[in-house]
Amino acid sequence: MSINENDQLKLLVSGDRNVIQDLYLKEFPKIKSFVLNNNGTLSDAEDIFQKALLQLIARYRVKTFVVEGSFRAYFYSACRNLWRRELNKQKLIVTNDKVIERNKATEDMIMATLEQEKWELFQEKLAELSDNCKQLLQLFFKKVPYKKITEELGYNSDNVVRQRIFNCKSQLTKLIKKDNRYKNMKGL
Repeated sequence: MSINENDQLKLLVSGDRNVIQDLYLKEFPKIKSFVLNNNGTLSDAEDIFQKALLQLIARYRVKTFVVEGSFRAYFYSACRNLWRRELNKQKLIVTNDKVIERNKATEDMIMATLEQEKWELFQEKLAELSDNCKQLLQLFFKKVPYKKITEELGYNSDNVVRQRIFNCKSQLTKLIKKDNRYKNMKGL
């Protein structure tokens, strides 16, 4: 079944069984692999996949949005961000004999929505940079060594690459901070 990328989210929100089954069939193996390769279990992968589905649906119902680019890539990044946040939380857990109940699902939903909005703002502003800056920052974010970037892009030295990356990051930061959405997120 071939579904337009733009319609996939709408069909998911409406509860279309075929879209949900297709996501499980094609995307769950990728999510499972990511979680298992990052200190998780099969159960963790299932939970993350389920949470991402629910959060996307809930977020869409609260405020309709359009996924720019690939829906599958968007969904994968939502799952990846959820798992990374979960790992960070685990680092901060302090065990205690007392049981304290919290509404973790609501808190998770809010945090996931905020994180996804931050990611979308970042991606949007990154796209506004020059092609050279985008290329440099993508290599930098992938942790490619400066020496390799120098060779790959034909710069004169590592120092030139460092300075150029610094300037590109500064431009990106300015673009993000000028956006009203950043100001609203900052207040949260």
